[in-house]
Amino acid sequence: MTQSGIAAVEVGPVRVGAPDVDLVIIAGPCVIESLDLTLHIAEHLAEVGRGLGVPVIFKASFDKANRTSGSSYRGVGLDTGLRVLDSVGRRTGLPTTTDIHLPDQAAAVGEVCSLIQIPAFLARQTDLLVAAAQTGKPVNVKKGQFMAPWDMAHAIDKVRAVPGNGGVMVCERGTFFGYGRLVNDMTGLVHMRSLGVPVVFDATHSVQQPGGLGTATGGNRAMVPPLARAAVAVGVDAVFLETHPDPDRSPSDGANMVPLENVEDLTRQLLDLARLARQWK
Repeated sequence: MTQSGIAAVEVGPVRVGAPDVDLVIIAGPCVIESLDLTLHIAEHLAEVGRGLGVPVIFKASFDKANRTSGSSYRGVGLDTGLRVLDSVGRRTGLPTTTDIHLPDQAAAVGEVCSLIQIPAFLARQTDLLVAAAQTGKPVNVKKGQFMAPWDMAHAIDKVRAVPGNGGVMVCERGTFFGYGRLVNDMTGLVHMRSLGVPVVFDATHSVQQPGGLGTATGGNRAMVPPLARAAVAVGVDAVFLETHPDPDRSPSDGANMVPLENVEDLTRQLLDLARLARQWK
């Protein structure tokens, strides 16, 4: 991959896809549980970013609207969630992002967060993409598990067609491979970047096993580091990691989350690879 033709996206003070930025980390818990826990995770990530000199964007969801079971924990809701994310931004200085599931959530999220995320299952929802773009904030569109990489061109066009949009980037998070399994086609990263936008690799959702626990999604967190390293070697602009101090106690996606204490070592590895990959470009 080369930097030529890539429209860098400004997420607060962080420039994703800029030629002078080796790598950006987007990280945080899958879902907001409490203010104290969220701040603890965010402060640790901010410290890692400062120590390694890598830009960090904090991510957490206020609502997990696509849980396997209707009885699963969904989150704290829009109002409380945005108050927590606002506190994170003020306390740590990190730009924040969260996902929206309905067009009428976009405006409120755009007032607090620096980046709006579109869930993979909703990557083709025109009204959702347009509402996100209308906030003027950049939009991170996760590629649907059912979509070809080149079909993301249509999602990109929907965002770019909105006057005053803040730019767009796309995110790979695995492709359905039979029942209950995802695989990653690394050539898809090259295809998506050829569309002229920054590419994010979601290393933790890529190891999900949808419905693998019966009433919840399973996963294999041991596969996160090798997949993340492979994607960075190919030349992505950012890596997305969900993390928690005690993943096995997380109410959502614990099986594929990186333990918080391991984030620094993994980020160091990825940053070393990203700097080497820049020489190849």
